[in-house]
Amino acid sequence: MTSLDKPTADEGGPWGPAGHGAAPDGPTGPPAQDGAPAGRHARTDQDAQAVKAVTEAALFDAFGGVRGMVETVLPGLLFVTIFTLNKDLHVSALAALGVSLLLVAVRLVRRDTVKHAFSGVFGVAFGVVFAMMTGEAKDFYLPGMLYTLGLGLAYIVTTLAGVPLIGLVLGPVFKENLSWRTRNPGRKKAYAKASYAWGLILLGKCAILFPLYWWADTTQLGWVLVALKIPPFLLAVYLTWVFLAKAPPPIDVFAEMEEAERAEKEREARA
Repeated sequence: MTSLDKPTADEGGPWGPAGHGAAPDGPTGPPAQDGAPAGRHARTDQDAQAVKAVTEAALFDAFGGVRGMVETVLPGLLFVTIFTLNKDLHVSALAALGVSLLLVAVRLVRRDTVKHAFSGVFGVAFGVVFAMMTGEAKDFYLPGMLYTLGLGLAYIVTTLAGVPLIGLVLGPVFKENLSWRTRNPGRKKAYAKASYAWGLILLGKCAILFPLYWWADTTQLGWVLVALKIPPFLLAVYLTWVFLAKAPPPIDVFAEMEEAERAEKEREARA
């Protein structure tokens, strides 16, 4: 672990600043191998496992889990299946849009989070409108491809600018907001690695799809696109988990604010 990967001095423990789950100053584990005092060793195995568990839960929540992946794949799969069978653009497009709306309705009835299903509806709707306007079934996929290209570039550009996009997405999930930018350099480094991974994976996907858009027919492009929906996504999520699991734990800024409010009330009470 490099110096940048170590928690900042004001973290105090695996879950944030001193006073919020901080480890005591006394010896809590084996002596550090680099000559540091025993009470200041990087993290115990239990702390590391806790960080990994929280990271898994946060990624699962942020990216929708298995159900979110199914909702992402199903409309496109239905479109290319129907178009392969009957070559009817209107039936294929309306079927894809209909199943997207059905997925949203199911979530609304069950009172589940609808953000992933709604994003799927918007993506399918743009594809349907675009294909209907041009009369080319292949254009059903173009808005999604352009979105993937833009998102891949956004991951790279924001990381170069010092504000990795994956950190902006996951910061609120980990209750750290933007504290990683100035107070947790090791975590910022992990977010930068993860954002580069997402950007390169998405751009690599575009490097496969855009030539097919020009040279292949609709069914060939559609089946390749469906095949490339899940594996690149899983690879990006896995790399994100690896980078964050090895990074310092997040600083819980919400707990800090609550502690500050309690301290202020205590001062007012004493006064």
